[in-house]
Amino acid sequence: MIDRLAMFMVLARHEHFGRAAEELGITQPSLSSSLKALEDQLGVQLVRRGSRYRGLTPEGERVLDWARRIVGDARTMQAELRARRTGVTGRLRLGVIPTAMPRIAGLTAPFLIRYPGAEVAILSRSSDEIRDQIAALELDAGVTYLDGTAPGRVQTVPLFTENLCLVDRSAETGPASWAEAATRPLCLLTPDMQNRRIVAAELAKAGSPVAPRVESNSMLAILSHVTTGAWAAILPNALAEGLPLPRGVTARPLTGGTGHVVGLVAAEREPRPPLIEALFQVARSVNDDSFRLS
Repeated sequence: MIDRLAMFMVLARHEHFGRAAEELGITQPSLSSSLKALEDQLGVQLVRRGSRYRGLTPEGERVLDWARRIVGDARTMQAELRARRTGVTGRLRLGVIPTAMPRIAGLTAPFLIRYPGAEVAILSRSSDEIRDQIAALELDAGVTYLDGTAPGRVQTVPLFTENLCLVDRSAETGPASWAEAATRPLCLLTPDMQNRRIVAAELAKAGSPVAPRVESNSMLAILSHVTTGAWAAILPNALAEGLPLPRGVTARPLTGGTGHVVGLVAAEREPRPPLIEALFQVARSVNDDSFRLS
């Protein structure tokens, strides 16, 4: 049943029989046959289907919740038994918000040094994607905002506090105010990014609704616009410090805002899979200096 539940999870994620079968490395008829066998075993219809996938039934939604728990526990058991034989090994899938990317080595480098049998896949994801993909067992853990934005039913460890700065081509020096930032033609991250929602809230406090001239989910695209001198950006200090700023572009700390805590999150499960438990141990041992870029 566990293998069939895992197949069902893949189908629910793709919402398409062909794409799910391709990921699983089986034929579409084999996937349909496994789904039918699972439905017969459980005594309920899981998927609305005619000539194509039409979504989950109410029973299918409930089974999906159970499937994630059962498959997650089974994988944890297998990983724990493997760790008893070989130590902490395997590939850890870590989703990281883009604004934390310049600092992520402060966590992953000591983890990989302490556990030489481990590997890490670092994947750029929005905070919403991290929440959803941890729940769907597509990510093992994430690094995202903790202050009021962390996904539910998770365990967390704070890592560092993110502060924002105004990045532009300007002769001005010293700190900038949010009121000043609001007067600039802004190039900002897209609205699906939590950083953008944080910026919008700070601008609203300064009495100005956010109205960017340019939006992008790429930091390089944002900086390329700032380089022209026609736009300004509001970026975390880690990005301003970690990316080489073009000549003439400066980063000025924004005053009056609130720092936002970024930390490690993983699904609340006891016992934790060995890889995740090892990552949490490292996260608790690092300090602010581990995440400084200079």
